[in-house]
Amino acid sequence: MPKNLRLRDLPSFVRTTDPDDIMFNFFVHETAAMSQASGVVINTWDELDAPLLDAMSKLLPPVYTVGPLHLTVHNNVSKESPLADIGSNLWKEQDAPLRWLDGQPPNSVLYVNFGSITVMSKEHLLEFAWGLANTGYAFLWNVRPDLVKGDDKAALPPEFFVATEGRSMLSTWCPQEKVLEHEAVGIFLTHSGWNSSVEGICGGVPMVCWPFFAEQQTNCRYKCTEWGIGVEIGDDVRRTEVEAMIREAMEGAKGREMRRRVQELRQSALASARCDGRSMRNVDRLIHEVLLA
Repeated sequence: MPKNLRLRDLPSFVRTTDPDDIMFNFFVHETAAMSQASGVVINTWDELDAPLLDAMSKLLPPVYTVGPLHLTVHNNVSKESPLADIGSNLWKEQDAPLRWLDGQPPNSVLYVNFGSITVMSKEHLLEFAWGLANTGYAFLWNVRPDLVKGDDKAALPPEFFVATEGRSMLSTWCPQEKVLEHEAVGIFLTHSGWNSSVEGICGGVPMVCWPFFAEQQTNCRYKCTEWGIGVEIGDDVRRTEVEAMIREAMEGAKGREMRRRVQELRQSALASARCDGRSMRNVDRLIHEVLLA
């Protein structure tokens, strides 16, 4: 685990004070059941999580790292295979964002996506919106219709669109893997879900993180302290903080170091996902040692 781990960095279902919490009891049950499994399959790669994997290997059945899963699938499955279309999106993708990115300079765009199910207050939506607007950078933002919790709509004021005219692209959802691999994208503002975190690393994009629930706080802590590829926005979002962190990540000294480190992790991910890479060798081991045993 990361050094100096804070209580707030633990998954939300671990921090609960309710002994009847559904997710808490689900994970207690599943964690106990893991000792009876033939193997444990994880969407990560050895170079990213080596200390954690070493600890897990002492407690669990054989652990098979097969990630980054989207790369191991795409790199080793033919386009004609039904497996080639496997994805994890809960929303219909739009292609317009990619066409818009094609017209932007390299490393100039901030990509914003808070995931498939994260919700926020209307006040936080506006703080993020004006923080983005005040940076002066171009940005692509996935604004789901249900992004704001309760009965409020995820509506932005006309003044926001006037202030960002010509440098903003809003969509409900987009092909995130392709967006993060696009040369125009320089920074990723994310909720820090595991899939998004892995896809950000594979795109070589530093991250500004606003974790919401589940394991996102833990992922954020790893990115900020262990891997050095992210910074964290506090729970009580303020536009000045959003603007300052984005500016530092985009053009500051800390941002340059984050970019260097995420590029190193990206190279290790690409190497692991090759047909002769460690993750693919682990897939072969999983097939022969577990599935065919």
